[in-house]
Amino acid sequence: MIENRIKAAVLGAFVADALSLGVHWVYNTGVIEKKFGRVEQYHDPLTSYHKGKKAGDFTHYGDQMLVLLESVISGGGFDAHRFAERWRAFFADYDGYFDKATKATLENMDAGKGLTDSASHSDDLAGASRLAALVPVYHDNREQLVRAAREQTAVTHNNDRVILSAEFFARSVLAVLGGHPPREAMEAALKTHFSDSPIASLVTMGLESRNRDTRETIAEFGQMCSVEAGLPGAVHLISRYADDFKTAMVENVMAGGDSSARGMMAGMVLGAAHGMAAIPTAWQAGMTANQKINGLLDHL
Repeated sequence: MIENRIKAAVLGAFVADALSLGVHWVYNTGVIEKKFGRVEQYHDPLTSYHKGKKAGDFTHYGDQMLVLLESVISGGGFDAHRFAERWRAFFADYDGYFDKATKATLENMDAGKGLTDSASHSDDLAGASRLAALVPVYHDNREQLVRAAREQTAVTHNNDRVILSAEFFARSVLAVLGGHPPREAMEAALKTHFSDSPIASLVTMGLESRNRDTRETIAEFGQMCSVEAGLPGAVHLISRYADDFKTAMVENVMAGGDSSARGMMAGMVLGAAHGMAAIPTAWQAGMTANQKINGLLDHL
């Protein structure tokens, strides 16, 4: 059922973020392996970036995706101003991590710039990686999903390559929901809409790496937060593990660095491909916000 795969696109992104929390921004993969072995369950965060978070919680990326989901479902669709208001209010008393993009955007808002004109110029993939929250409302309308994906990104990340990344994955996930295999969906999106774009070479790198070892490949691309590193990494995960949601999520985390943004994109696309049965039930049940997310989705 299409409804099952739409739900899995959303839950797939959220569990990817929750699984990443324990070792998010740990760049030494040897440390990850020594401390946890193979990360197949949720862990308290190893670093101080997410101080106060507990196993099953989200990073600040997943927290923002939940804000977007609440905004979209409560309003019956995406509105950039409504999302910006909710996003700003969320951070007013947030005790989690504030990254550079968040700080810059909030500073611009506080300085009197318009809520939808205050975005940072950050090149972090994370600005695009929230888009799974849009899928339940716009799964049957490509142009509206593309518009909303671009606009939600631009609330915090006014960067062409980040916005193009959001559009690329929006088009890809809709093709997957329409029945196309994940790799073919990305190849088609690249050919028809992004062949001459600033992200073309990054997508191609990811596609061409599908037979390579994940840790070595992501180390070569870069484990950092930027589109330059994260975009090909996410495409690699989808391409290499097109038929195996769980292994894709685990290998993503074991590769270190900004596993959250990469994983959210891959989790969305692979969840859309394989449905809820592909997402381990322990991962679903172990998410702190599981009932809240399911309640929001049931509201639709």
